[in-house]
Amino acid sequence: MKKILLACCLLFLASGYAFADTVSIKHFVVKENPFAKDEIALVAVDTASNIQENVNGTFSFTINGFVEELKFEKGTAFYRHKLEKSSFIFARHKNDEGTTSMLYYVYRHDSKLTPVKISWILLVAIPLGLVLLGYLFKRFIIIALIIFCIFLYFNHSSGLSIPTFFQSVLDGLKGIFWH
Repeated sequence: MKKILLACCLLFLASGYAFADTVSIKHFVVKENPFAKDEIALVAVDTASNIQENVNGTFSFTINGFVEELKFEKGTAFYRHKLEKSSFIFARHKNDEGTTSMLYYVYRHDSKLTPVKISWILLVAIPLGLVLLGYLFKRFIIIALIIFCIFLYFNHSSGLSIPTFFQSVLDGLKGIFWH
């Protein structure tokens, strides 16, 4: 009886170690692909921006509204679409723990790409600042409207649509209250 009880206890303890730990992507950054011209790479990082080399496999991302299956190897996946001009990249990843999204402006100069992370706070601050300026200085309402139209045109021509704009702001707000 003692041998059966000991065997059951050992099997129970061993079963806890037998299940593989699932790897999930909680944070990621967009970088220039060092191996291909005019392409970007998504890198899985931790909160201290260290590469998570244990992330391997295929993960589903939504990039600018299109679902992409990206294959990660040692924490890095390559987005195999060429960027012809500077544009916004809105990348979202949904896993069991929640949704992570990032908005980047990928600036193209010479033959290099420079991704710049755009905070949702900046997306809200620019229009609110223009409205506040127009409200404080009644004479500048027309100038504020012109600057706001230029802001909207720049965003739209670079690939940032109104739904993406609001989705980025909402994801930022969710990150404040639910993380």
